[in-house]
Amino acid sequence: MIRQHSSHPAIITRLKRAEGHLRHVIGMIEAGRRCTEVAIQLQAVERVAATAKRALIHDHIDHCLGRAGASDRSELHQLAKLL
Repeated sequence: MIRQHSSHPAIITRLKRAEGHLRHVIGMIEAGRRCTEVAIQLQAVERVAATAKRALIHDHIDHCLGRAGASDRSELHQLAKLL
């Protein structure tokens, strides 16, 4: 069963924007742009991906966990390592 939460469309939009940005960064490298410029743009892509990851994890915690069983605790520990 596929779970679609209300936050997923916004996360998908954010990741698609990051995907386009990453393609641009690849083009910058191929064009021989300065390493500093490329690194700054890569940092922006990383930030977008990290923000999307946090939003996804927080949404999952809010909507999918809560039974407080052993499997929930285990999953929370796994998720905490990703934050």
